[in-house]
Amino acid sequence: MKLKDRVAIVTGAGSGIGQASALLFATEGAKVAVVDLKPDAARAVAEQIERAGGVALAIAADVSRAEDNREAVAQTVARWGRLDVFYANAGVPQWPSSVDEVDETVFDRIMAVNVKGVFLGAKFAAPVMKKQKRGVFLITGSTAAFKPRPGGQCYAASKGAVTTMGQSLAVELAPFGIRVVVIAPVATETPMLSTFMGKKEVDDEGLQRYRATVPLGRLNQPEDIAKAALFLASDDASMVTGSPFIVDGGRCA
Repeated sequence: MKLKDRVAIVTGAGSGIGQASALLFATEGAKVAVVDLKPDAARAVAEQIERAGGVALAIAADVSRAEDNREAVAQTVARWGRLDVFYANAGVPQWPSSVDEVDETVFDRIMAVNVKGVFLGAKFAAPVMKKQKRGVFLITGSTAAFKPRPGGQCYAASKGAVTTMGQSLAVELAPFGIRVVVIAPVATETPMLSTFMGKKEVDDEGLQRYRATVPLGRLNQPEDIAKAALFLASDDASMVTGSPFIVDGGRCA
């Protein structure tokens, strides 16, 4: 087991990439704090882990709020005594829109969750990891930081910001034995995919259009990113920090 006896927090773990990562971390031996804005979703995933013989804690939290991040870390450490992995995965998408049509509140919400949420996660996870002299802080970025699609300027900016933040944190926290890696997926088949496509539901036209942009001919499944996160969280990646980890089927090549 790659994460035996480790303790992990995964945000946005009620669905999609976060859910797949929380489940895989637990399968690989980690005790997992399942954090999500929706309490029912967090509980459902935690129960799924426990039914499979794993150990989990459900926490309802809005990652854009400092107190929620503080409490998520505090509850996890109070329950299990340490924090080895913090996966800042929670994020919100953007409906494709030209910049002149984007309402300011859309920009503010994307930045609050996608950027401030990562900052706050690091702010409260880092002190625990510093005391331990080890830890891994993972961030879900996006290929939008390197190769944006039209109409997604706010989302692309948020992912560019956390990519640079992750590189900065990697340098800052390396002396404490803490690794920081931004995982940059291409479009992934999660509940957010339809929004990125500008559709109420994913359809064949949208899938064909997106798949055509990926040299390997398919989109990510949540499990593709979970497997990348598992590798990066484990000792197998002990010399990986700072550099973005792109999982894109060749889109950014």
